[in-house]
Amino acid sequence: MTDTATEITILADSNIASLDEFFTATMLGQATEQTVNIIKVAGRDINAQLLAELQPTILLIRSVTSVNEALLADNESVEFVGSATIGTDHVDQDYLAARNITFANAAGCSKHSVAQYVLTAILTLRPQYWQPSTTLSMPSSMPPLTLGIIGLGNIGSTLAQYATALGWQVLGYDPLLHPSDINNASFEQVLSQSDVVSLHVPLTDKKSTHKKAAAGQSFQSSNGSDYPTRHLINAEALAMMSPHTMLINSARGPVVNASDLEADIERNERQVVLDVFEHEPEISEGLLAKLAIATPHIAGYTVEGKLRGTQIIYDALCEKLAVAPAQSMQKLLPLNMFLWSELKAHPDRLIKFYDIMQDDASLRSQAVDGQVNGADFDQLRRDYHLRREWQF
Repeated sequence: MTDTATEITILADSNIASLDEFFTATMLGQATEQTVNIIKVAGRDINAQLLAELQPTILLIRSVTSVNEALLADNESVEFVGSATIGTDHVDQDYLAARNITFANAAGCSKHSVAQYVLTAILTLRPQYWQPSTTLSMPSSMPPLTLGIIGLGNIGSTLAQYATALGWQVLGYDPLLHPSDINNASFEQVLSQSDVVSLHVPLTDKKSTHKKAAAGQSFQSSNGSDYPTRHLINAEALAMMSPHTMLINSARGPVVNASDLEADIERNERQVVLDVFEHEPEISEGLLAKLAIATPHIAGYTVEGKLRGTQIIYDALCEKLAVAPAQSMQKLLPLNMFLWSELKAHPDRLIKFYDIMQDDASLRSQAVDGQVNGADFDQLRRDYHLRREWQF
């Protein structure tokens, strides 16, 4: 950061947790004559005009704000971008690097929150898959559930750990990782042999390399992937799955082709759980009516997950400022009585740990004239009563 600045201006998504507790002059180690001015706005309202007008030093975002050349073309002040999210598909990191803008994201911040969301969805719809090892008084000859996990990064690998603890079989596929105990199947095997398939991939397009210009210099942009995930689940993929296989998407909406999915549900009556949607924040009532569970992109919305996201980008900013972090999320966390060991011993208490159908009902109640509109979808997210992570 520039040493001569007497004020650090932060433009932040107002949906980032505990901004006022982390991003103050004291917590950022600033001298007494320096101030920190934090401006909070809705994430979708962070646009090029606002960046040009405010000329902030620091930009703090979530997934609804796309950071790229178009956003920063008329801004010369931003030196640090922090995204309080696991995903990074909304950020052009090549462009930021070319502008010498430091970028940090909150990798792993909500991995337990999302994994617990997926478990809750499965066990709400199919409670019979609580295994005998967790309910010793209920012996059963039912074979364990086979959980297919596509994408074995922070969230997918964490979900695999929970599945193993419940006695489930895991079939995992991640072409970017080496084979392992959980990365043990092909894409086709996961789809065709699983009772439930859960998606945990970033949103990527097919790799293409092209030249761009930034700050008067050209640079190579290599956005995309050799394993693109946009419409990874389409009619062809769905045809590989048994009609009885449940599909869960808590990753990115466009990973699933919405029109192909609707046709598949009509044909096979498949149980589908969506926390994210291809055309989010607008959702058609036609799709909504076909889903077993639908929630407004809140799988990672726990007190712990949100605070952890803020902590990670705060720590990264402190490193950028060359100061020691002075704030810790542990000081801000209220007492947590939700224990994973208790839930495993008493599966009937699941609804007290997380009533996912209440979130489903809240989203469905917003459907008007054939769709949930974007403003109402975003309002549900802003007003969401944060859950608690289950503790070990």
